[in-house]
Amino acid sequence: MLTNVLLIEDEQNVAAFIKKGLDELGFDVIISYTAKMGLELLHQKNIDIIILDVILPDGNGIDICKKIRALGYNQTPILMLTALGTTENIVEGLGAGADDYLTKPFKFRELVARLEALSRRIKHNNTTNQLVLTIADITLNCESKIVNRGGKELKLTSTEYRLLEYFLKNKNKVLSRIDILEYVWDIGFNMGTNVVDVYVNYLRNKIDRNSDTKLIHTVIGMGYIMKEETL
Repeated sequence: MLTNVLLIEDEQNVAAFIKKGLDELGFDVIISYTAKMGLELLHQKNIDIIILDVILPDGNGIDICKKIRALGYNQTPILMLTALGTTENIVEGLGAGADDYLTKPFKFRELVARLEALSRRIKHNNTTNQLVLTIADITLNCESKIVNRGGKELKLTSTEYRLLEYFLKNKNKVLSRIDILEYVWDIGFNMGTNVVDVYVNYLRNKIDRNSDTKLIHTVIGMGYIMKEETL
């Protein structure tokens, strides 16, 4: 279980509620009421997971999430909290580098379930049997989390990394949107499957953009497949 939690939340009642509940379950929760202090604590403490509110007094959580990823914290899970729950809001949050998204108001047990899902995901990534996954000129190192194509390192968010990992583990196999949702996000969203299509496009833009060999293909009515030749 992820234990050291950085909670960046300006609503003191909400922050106190989350901290009390998680502390009772054995988490160590550090609260920051501002984005600035949250970034400073991230540098100072050994943080396992970040719970990040979207609306903060000194910044937008979407921008803060992007900044956290730009600072090199690519494998630290980020769970975003917000009162904005439309598909567009959720996709924007995930597109900024968040790993999961929880809409206020939420039930505490749902928050815990999301944290447990993130914990299982990281444990799985750290215990994978294959050290290097490959297709064409792409290599994914499961220990260093470094992805290369044609000898050039690709900068992926943690969600894009998991999506590519899933494709590589299932080369030449058609994956449905539900398959991808269950593996990459572990818990389904009440928003259809639009987020899968958005993230597949993100990943395509990064791995296929400068290559003559396209690897991710759409299978109409079924899902997606990773293979070297076109369908």
